Amino acid sequence: MPVGAGNGRRGLAGVALLVAAVASATAGCSKPADSDAGTKAIASPSGKAAGTGVRTGVRTGVRSGGSMGAAGSACELPVTFDIAEAWTAEAVDAPLSQGPVSLACEVDAKPAGHIGYLRVWTGAPADADIDARTALEAFVAAEKDASKARYSTFRTGTVTGVEVEYAYRSEFDDAPKTERALAVATARGPVVVHLGGLDTEEHEAMLPAYELAKRTLNADNPRARALWRRGRPDLPASSRVG
Repeated sequence: MPVGAGNGRRGLAGVALLVAAVASATAGCSKPADSDAGTKAIASPSGKAAGTGVRTGVRTGVRSGGSMGAAGSACELPVTFDIAEAWTAEAVDAPLSQGPVSLACEVDAKPAGHIGYLRVWTGAPADADIDARTALEAFVAAEKDASKARYSTFRTGTVTGVEVEYAYRSEFDDAPKTERALAVATARGPVVVHLGGLDTEEHEAMLPAYELAKRTLNADNPRARALWRRGRPDLPASSRVG
C-alpha cells in the first residue's frame, strides 16, 4: 500500500492520472495511489433489508451490493454501511493518515465502470471524545489544496454526523474538482468516509454510491459493539454517535 500523509498525494496523483490515460480502468483517483495489496472482496450480502431482498438506493437508483464493516466482512470497521453493486472492498494496512484518522478501507468503483474510490478513514479509541465536526474539519485542513469547504449536518436512523463538499486542485489538475466526505463519532474514535474521483464528472457519477453509504450508515450494531468493547472495556455496550 502507499505510504505518506494526505498532502503527499501530488506525485502519486500524477502517476495515477498517467495510468488512467493509458489504461483507462486501472488508475486511482484520490489521495492514496492504487494498490493491489490486501484482500479484495464483495461486501457481505447481510445488508439486505428484512423481507425485501437486495435494497435499491432511494432517490438514487443504485443497487446495494451488500453491507460491510461488521466482523467477518472485507473491512471490519466501527460502522457498517451498504456499498453499491459491483464495487469491491479492500482492507488497508498502511501508515497513511490525514488529520486525526488513518486509511482503513478502500471501496473500488472500477468494477462498476468508474475511476474512483469510496475510502474509509478511522481514528483511535483514545480519540473517542473528538466530535464529528472537529474530525472532519481537521481532515479537510490536512488537505493543503482543499478550498471552498461547505459543511452541513445529516441524520440517518440513529446516526448523526457532519458532511462536507469542497474543491480540490493539485498541480496536475486542469481545473478544481469536487470531493465529499462525511464524519461520525464512535466509541472507537472518529470515522470519515470520503469520495474523490478522477475529476468532477466521475465524482458526480459515483455520488449515488456515496449517498447509499450515508443513508445506510449504522454505528450501533452488536458485532461492532463487540469490537469496540474489546478495544475499550471501560465503555458501555451502547454506541455513542453524533
